[in-house]
Amino acid sequence: MKTALILIDIQNDYFPGGKNEMVKSQEAGQKAKEVLTHFRQKELPVIHIKHLSVRPGATFFIPGTEGAEIHADVTPIQTETVITKHFPNSFRETELHQHLLEQKTEHLVIAGMMSHMCVDSTARAAKDLGYQVTVVIDACASKNLTLQGKEIPAQEIHDSYMAGLKYFYADIKRSDELIQQL
Repeated sequence: MKTALILIDIQNDYFPGGKNEMVKSQEAGQKAKEVLTHFRQKELPVIHIKHLSVRPGATFFIPGTEGAEIHADVTPIQTETVITKHFPNSFRETELHQHLLEQKTEHLVIAGMMSHMCVDSTARAAKDLGYQVTVVIDACASKNLTLQGKEIPAQEIHDSYMAGLKYFYADIKRSDELIQQL
């Protein structure tokens, strides 16, 4: 089964000093780097997803800013595909699905940010399109959110979304488990 790594929105604005910092973004970035290194060593395909905010009033991932650039931990190399998106779902109005079909890819390994937004929507769309999906739990990050005046910690958000994906949409693996299995 042909497998590809999809790195979603691992961009500077999600790291310390960025416009929309995620909780534990540095740790998740390091785990994503470990998985990326393994894929490169095995010469497996890698696709970087880069979000650019083009909607009026956007406050991060603004085109042309340092914050919108892919983080140094996972800088793409020349042989890796970079796909730009404007919505949380990496398949929406992008060439991702067509690219994967052309490569005869059947299994997607997903890592990135935000667990509760772009990772979730992309994993669900991938499963709906017929891909086998694995999400690397420690190579994803989220943030604290507020609902009806109550703050929900990022770890609870992350864990809840991973549990929801595991129910039907994806296998959930730690980076060390995934590397050992590939």
